[in-house]
Amino acid sequence: MLDFEPVTILYGGNGSGKSTALNIMAETLGLKRDTPYNRSSFFGDYIKLCSYRCDKPIPKESRMITSDDVFDFMLNLRSLNDGIDRRREELFEDYLDAKYAHFQMRSLKDYEALKKVNMARSHTQSRFVRENLMGNIREYSNGESAFIYFSENIQENCLYMLDEPENSLSAVKQQELAKFLEDSARFFHCQMIIATHSPFLLAIRGAKIYDMDEETVDVKQWTELENVKVYYDFFKKNKDAFEGGYIS
Repeated sequence: MLDFEPVTILYGGNGSGKSTALNIMAETLGLKRDTPYNRSSFFGDYIKLCSYRCDKPIPKESRMITSDDVFDFMLNLRSLNDGIDRRREELFEDYLDAKYAHFQMRSLKDYEALKKVNMARSHTQSRFVRENLMGNIREYSNGESAFIYFSENIQENCLYMLDEPENSLSAVKQQELAKFLEDSARFFHCQMIIATHSPFLLAIRGAKIYDMDEETVDVKQWTELENVKVYYDFFKKNKDAFEGGYIS
């Protein structure tokens, strides 16, 4: 049995089952999701074994968000920009064709073509293209795009299941995401259930953490987790290098 707080984290290494558990819960609750996922032949059996109790109805906009959703968002953004770039090249050609065309309007059907000719003759090439084409959507780095995706898709008063949201995020961006998720739960009444092994997300204040690496899943403090201890031991070993000394 799992009990959930405003922020609940399923922690564990690769193969610990944290993502599978998250998918089972999302499917049982009927949460929306964009990206399909692979199901084992036992998945349906797991669903049948699950039951849940809610203190209040789950909001309709609640959803499951995976790293694949974020990657698709980044790819769609790039594809859109590629399409805009191709259209820009076409407009350069349209400008030259219209500017030097010998045009005579014969019917109302030619009205749009006449407007294009007049526009080309009264505008510079750059202005002609600007007024006929939306500017490129700014293409951010992967980490920036990922953070934008979360900030745009997480709304107030909803339940969110997040599968390894730290993917593609630098250490700085992971800390920003942790603060954003913490604030969403604290001030905007969201509930977060997160599968992660990021120390920055594990350190979210008040998070209830289930250690999936234990043979009997147990609740732990983030400082007790094996993955966090590895980081701690590494930086402690190299303390002198950070403080201006040398590694022996």
